[in-house]
Amino acid sequence: MQAASPFWRADIHQDRRPRLMARGATLRAMRAWFEARGFVEVETAALQVSPGNETHLHAFASEAISPRGERAPLYLRTSPEFAAKKLLSAGERRIFEFARVWRNRERGPLHHPEFTLLEWYRAGEPYEALMDDCAALLALAAETAGTTRFEFRGRACDPFAAPERITVAEAFHRFAGVDLLASLAADGTPDRGALAGAATGAGVRVADDDGWSDIFSRVIVEKIEPNLGVGRPAILCEYPLGEAALARQKPGDARVAERFELYACGVELANCFAELTDAAEQRRRFEADMDEKQRLYGERYPIDEDFLAALATMPAASGAALGFDRLVMLATGAARVDDVIWTPLP
Repeated sequence: MQAASPFWRADIHQDRRPRLMARGATLRAMRAWFEARGFVEVETAALQVSPGNETHLHAFASEAISPRGERAPLYLRTSPEFAAKKLLSAGERRIFEFARVWRNRERGPLHHPEFTLLEWYRAGEPYEALMDDCAALLALAAETAGTTRFEFRGRACDPFAAPERITVAEAFHRFAGVDLLASLAADGTPDRGALAGAATGAGVRVADDDGWSDIFSRVIVEKIEPNLGVGRPAILCEYPLGEAALARQKPGDARVAERFELYACGVELANCFAELTDAAEQRRRFEADMDEKQRLYGERYPIDEDFLAALATMPAASGAALGFDRLVMLATGAARVDDVIWTPLP
């Protein structure tokens, strides 16, 4: 179906072009920022044997056909994470990539089926270092775009301000009046009934077939996210372990993981982990998530056995995935990510 206002019309392109120029300038500035800190830019393959094994991620499927006509399924990546971690196992220490990625079932002002993730990894460094990276990159994007203020849907944020650090449990208490940790046993086992009761009391609709994770996500979307990154950026940290498929457990607390997300103007910009390196535990999580995917969507994705083999030799590391299009959108004052993508889909 043809778009009502195609991007290739000269008058429309001229309106869009300043933001596209800012996109290029931001990419160059960030590339220089990483290179100045000893990071190596890598280029990983877009086709993978597994697109990722998180329950709610949906991939674009393809297949490889050999000269003899033999067929094997392949997928467009939803993230370069598996490949990047293999490079850490190979001996790289600091790497980054502006990765073109694809996700199905996602379309809207903040979503485009094909988009750019800026991913970077620090071997042997704590995930708190990523918090400092995120703050620096927000400021760099704003400086490059020539703005001192991000605005989106009535919310404003100072990209030069130090981010507020708030745990998920603190956010649930502050914005929803929910004691999240009361719904988690000491070993991290979730209590669906406890969270359902608390969420209902906070005015969040709970369906009979909602699991603990479904209820958690609904509270996040309805009560938490709209309040994050208002005035200054926010770092939402210490996610429940079951909501951090590739992150390491926080030392001393089996209920939560070393995962954080970066927010500005209520918009999620980055997802960051202290990386899990226990291959057996990673397999267990993948299988559990694929079982849930099968229950919800009637499909599952294969596990990348090569990734699990590499994970067993990967050093301790921290890694981040930042939505480059969303950041440029905020820095240029665009209303949707399509406005900062050169050739958006209709």
